[in-house]
Formats: sequence, C-alpha cells, structure tokens
Amino acid sequence: MDNILEMRHITKDFSGVKALDDVNLVVRQGEIHALCGENGAGKSTLMNVLSGVYPYGSYTGDIVYKGEVQKFSDIKASEKTGIVIIHQELALIPLLTVAENIFIGNENLKYGQVIDWEETQRKAAEVLKSIGMHENVNRKVVDLGMGQQQMIEIAKALAKNAQLLILDEPTSALNDEESNTLLELLLKLKQKGLTSIMISHKLNEVSRVADSITVIRDGHTIETIQRDHGEPIDENRIIKGMVGRELTNRYPERHAKIGETVFEVKDWTVQDEDDPTRERLSHISFNVRKGEVVGFAGLMGAGRTELAMSLFGHTYGAGSRGKIFKHGKEITIPDVQSAIDQHIAYVPEDRKTYGLVLIDDIKWNMSLASLKSRFSENGILKADDEIHAAEDYSKKINVKADSLTQRVESLSGGNQQKVVLAKWMLSDPDVLILDEPTRGIDVGAKYEIYTVINQLAESGKAVVVISSDMEELLGLSDRIYVLNEGEIAGELQKEEFDQEAVMRIIMAHSARRETA
Repeated sequence: MDNILEMRHITKDFSGVKALDDVNLVVRQGEIHALCGENGAGKSTLMNVLSGVYPYGSYTGDIVYKGEVQKFSDIKASEKTGIVIIHQELALIPLLTVAENIFIGNENLKYGQVIDWEETQRKAAEVLKSIGMHENVNRKVVDLGMGQQQMIEIAKALAKNAQLLILDEPTSALNDEESNTLLELLLKLKQKGLTSIMISHKLNEVSRVADSITVIRDGHTIETIQRDHGEPIDENRIIKGMVGRELTNRYPERHAKIGETVFEVKDWTVQDEDDPTRERLSHISFNVRKGEVVGFAGLMGAGRTELAMSLFGHTYGAGSRGKIFKHGKEITIPDVQSAIDQHIAYVPEDRKTYGLVLIDDIKWNMSLASLKSRFSENGILKADDEIHAAEDYSKKINVKADSLTQRVESLSGGNQQKVVLAKWMLSDPDVLILDEPTRGIDVGAKYEIYTVINQLAESGKAVVVISSDMEELLGLSDRIYVLNEGEIAGELQKEEFDQEAVMRIIMAHSARRETA
C-alpha cells in the first residue's frame, strides 16, 4: 500500500515552548490512521500544521503529500489538494440550512457571481445520500442533533472532494448509537478509497476501526502500531505509550466510609423549557449519602443534565415542584448563589460554555465561586489568600500550566476540567454533582480526575456522577440510578452492576410506558 502522507521531523514551538519536537507520521493510502495521546501531547497541533492552520514557515520539517513537498499558506491551500480537517468544535452556522452549510465557502455559482440555489440543493442532497443520510437540505442546522451535525460536517468535507479527511475527536459529544453510525460511515468511506486521520480519546473506538495508531507523548512520536490480521489493537499497549507506564487499574480503589443521607430529592417534577405544558422530568426521587458516589445512567435525552441543572438553582426548566432535603432538613434552591451558599456544587457537561471564563486566568476561575464566602471581606478581595488557595489546589490535583496567570483557554481539555473541579472544591461543597466529568479527556487525565472524585468521597462529600460512559459509571459508583424518558426507571446496587442490567431496566421501563 502506497503512502499518501509523510510528515518528516516536524517541530513547532510557541514562545520558545516546543509543542512538537521532531515528530514523524506516515499514513498509507486508503487507511484509517488514529492519533492517540494525552491532552496537550500535540495531536491537534500536528493536524493544524498539516491542514495549513499553522502555515509553512511557522514550523520546521516537511509535509510530503502524494509524493510532493507541500508548503500550505492556509486552510484553503490544503483543501485544494484534498486535505480537509473537521475540528472538534464544529464550524457550522446554526441558522443556515443544511445545503447552505455544506457549500459555504465552496459555493455553486452561475453567471460568475450568483449562487445557483437549485444546483446547491441538488448537490447537497447527492452528497448526503452518498453517506446514507436523507435529511431535508432546506432544514436549519440548529434543528439537528449533534450526531446529525457531525455527519453534515463530513458531507461538507466530501463536497470539497476530500481525499484525506482529518477528524479531531469526532465522537466526543455523541452518544453510543450516534458514535457507532459515524464509525460505520468512516469504514464505508475507507472502502471507497478515502483516507482518514482520526484523533480520539475513546480507545475502544480507535482499536475497533483504525488500521494504524500513532502515539504521541509530550510532543514526541512514541510509536506507530499496526493492526495485526484484522484483530483489534490492544488498548493496554496504547495506554502504555500515551502515559509512559501501564495502568493496571483504570479506576483507583476507594476506601470511603458511607454514612448518613446528605442529599435527598422527593417527587421532583420539572416542566420543559420549550413547552411548559409538558413534563420534562416526572416524580424523580433519589438520595446520596456521606462518602458515597451515586451514578446516573441513561440514554441521550433521558433528562440527566436537565435534572442536575434544575436542582442547581433552577438553571433548567419552566417550573418545578417537589422537595429537596439536605441533612434531613427541607431546603429551597431558587438560584445559583443560593446553591453555592448551601454548599451544593455543579460541574457542568459543557465546561467551556458553563464552567469557565476562558479569557481569564486559572487563579480567577478557581476562586470565582468562593469570592463572596472565602476570598473577600467587607467587599475587598483578599488577594494573597486567593493566590495561596489556587496554588494549593493546583498542586493537589496536578494542573499542568506555566503559571496561575495563564489563560484557561490555552490549557488542554483535561487541565480545564481540573480547574472547574478546583473551583467547586474551593467552595467546600457537601454535595457535588459532576456532569460528564471526563468528556474529551485522555485516559491519564481521567485517572487523575477519578482520584480526585475518590478523595472527595473519602473526605465525606456526597457525589453524584452523570456519565454516558457506562464503563466509567460502573467503575466509579457505589449505586446507580437509571433514568429513562424523564423518570427513574430503576436502581442498581454495587453487586448488581452490569451494562446489560442497565439496558434491561431501560427497555423494561420503555415497554411499561408504551403499555400505559
């Protein structure tokens, strides 16, 4: 099999810090090639070099594509040769139609300057059909789910005659069904001769579809692993290359003593924000005890995030009713400040939108939830206390950064998540709700966050974990509630934990609802 791409001795630095140091990558024609490594290892930087985001002259080394050395000045230049990148943050315009998004920047013109809408719609439908999608091309993107939007990005790439497709964390925001659909599409496109480079932290997906895996650690190429006679690639070998050691247990042991009930919710019902006549959550009841980690499982759309947000200061819902108890006493949580004052914390699913102020520094983000209670007196900031606390927590949870004054937007995903965790740990919560705490994070950083969760439980906190990663829930939790269609469908004790048991509960609950 011929090589379609060789990246030779690529070195790229930012302000004297080497993000890539003599990196080499060889991709064969028609294969799916995965790039694996911890957050901040240099994977996205390498692909930004390849696609012209970082133009020729801003790095050293050679890009050899289809046998010729390339000197891309920008993304347009790489796209002309057939290299198309799909970034983790999708580049779609929500209020434009599917057809408009597929051909934006690549318009079908007539008379030189006029967009040919009939041709645009015809070609959009054609490219969607080629990937097995039959969406109305005049539908607005804002009305599509994340899985459909990811497919539109692939259609957009194919409309540019992509021959080498780069996907950066393509399944990070998708549920299992949507992820499977996307991976199956990549395999079909491979059969048609398309070459793909896929960055992913989901090692089970990588080992399933990749023909080759290149592991990058700290800006260096560690090794390239080839699939052996169609067998899945060993995940433990990938992990060892990524973190520099074997992780014999992906979930650290916890020795927390589980005590009395700290947080209890009874008959919690919430009206849908878009349709207040509809109940989004119906008669939810659950409890969490001191030192306990309680997991919430459920399919995408089950209502897990809506439950967390509605409890945390009514940040979701057109209205709610039911009772909340903390340490046996009924409480009300009318707003976010009230939640903070009552020592309830929520780490949101979308850390960039709801968890962090990206343009501010680490110290400021860490102290944000505690400014009133811990770092001010008579309205005056206690700056020294703020600095010392931020330094202490940065060391405790191993935040990797140049200094506390570094902007949060420049950190890797794993380190951003640690900053969000530190923010809420500094508020000294009794109850901590973690919504998808390891989404988009590598296996090494996951282990560190699991360790933090264990430490919180061992210090007597009551912890709720919402996760779409079933293996993660089973590895972290002491009990699991299964949520389905806005209702508690069942509960599992530790000795009953099993992925199939969770699905049986969901299917039985759905069947009961249909019968009713």
